[in-house]
Amino acid sequence: MKKQRYWLYRRGGIYYIHDSQTGVRESLQTRNKQEAEQIRTTRNMTSARPVIGMSLAKAYLTSQDPKLLARTWQNVVDEFCSRGNAETQAHRRKTSLRQPQNLLLKMKLIETTSDDLLKILKEGGVMTNGFVRCLYNLAMGFGWLPWPILPPKLWPTVETKPKRAVTREEHERILAAEKNPDRRLYYELLWETGAAQTDGALLRAEYIDWQRRILSYQRKKTGEWAHLQIGKQLEELLRSLPAEGLLLPKIAESNASARSSEFCRRIRLLEIKGVSLHSYRYAWAQRARACGYPQRWAQNALGHDSEAVHQAYASGGVAVCPSLEEYEQKIVPLTNSRPVESPQTAVTLN
Repeated sequence: MKKQRYWLYRRGGIYYIHDSQTGVRESLQTRNKQEAEQIRTTRNMTSARPVIGMSLAKAYLTSQDPKLLARTWQNVVDEFCSRGNAETQAHRRKTSLRQPQNLLLKMKLIETTSDDLLKILKEGGVMTNGFVRCLYNLAMGFGWLPWPILPPKLWPTVETKPKRAVTREEHERILAAEKNPDRRLYYELLWETGAAQTDGALLRAEYIDWQRRILSYQRKKTGEWAHLQIGKQLEELLRSLPAEGLLLPKIAESNASARSSEFCRRIRLLEIKGVSLHSYRYAWAQRARACGYPQRWAQNALGHDSEAVHQAYASGGVAVCPSLEEYEQKIVPLTNSRPVESPQTAVTLN
C-alpha cells in the first residue's frame, strides 16, 4: 500500500494538515472532523493522480458559477470594451484584435496557464502588457478566475520608449512644411495651449471668455477642467478662428487616428523622430518649468488633478529661478484678480 502524503492532526480544536514530503504544516481552519477528513482525502487523491485534481476543482467551482467552464477571454474583452466613451471602446476593441493578445480570445479562463500569459507578454510590447494586465485584473475582480494565474511580481518588466517634447525649432519646421492651413492652425493651437490632441480639435468659441481673457475647457479623457489665461500670441491665433462653434471644424471632423497619422507622415518627411501630437503637451509643460511658471498654475492650465502626472510631463525641463525681487514685482499686481469658475469646479489662476 502506497504511503499517504498528507496527514491530519488537531491542535487547540483546529485541524491541521501535514505534508510528509515537504514537511509543511497548514491550518485547515475548521473544527469539523468530517470536513477535515474530506480535504485530506482529496489532497491525497490529487497528489497520486494529478489529472483528477482539475476535474474535481471544476466540479466544485461550477456548483457556484455554472458559466465558469465555458467562459473565455473573449467574454472579458467584451466586458472591458463596454466601458468608457465610444472612442475608448472602439480603441480597446481594435487593440484586442492585434497580435499577440488576440491569441487569448479563444482561450478558456480556467484553462489558461502562466506559460500562456508569459508567452503573449514576451512577444508583445508596452501596449500588449498594459492591455493584458487590464483584462487580467478585470477577470480577477469579477471572480471569473478562481485563482491567480501570474503573481504581480512575476509579470515581466517592460521598458517604455523615452517620451520627449517637440522643440521650438521642430515646431517651426513643421509649420513651415505644412501646406494645409487648418492643420497648421491646429499645430499652432496645440503649441500655445498644451491641449491634448482631441481636446484641441474640439475647442469651441464658446469656451473663450474675452472679458476676462480666459480659455476654459473640460478634458474629454479625465473630465478635469483646464483654464488658461490668453496671452498676446494665443489671442492673435484665436481671433483668426471662427467666432462661434468649433474653432477648427475640419480638424474636428477627423478622428484621433487620422490626425495622428497625418502628423506622423509630416514628421517622417522632415526626418523628425521621437515625437507625436502628445509631445506638444510635454513641450508646454517643459516650457512652463523652464521659465519658472508655478506648478499649480501649470497643472490648472493642462487640466491635471495629480501633481505626479504633471511632474512626468515636465521632466526634462530646466528651471532657472528668477530673482525673487523681480518675480514678486510681476506677481503682486495679479493677486487681486477674480477666480475662474466652471460649472463643476472653481479654480483660481493666480
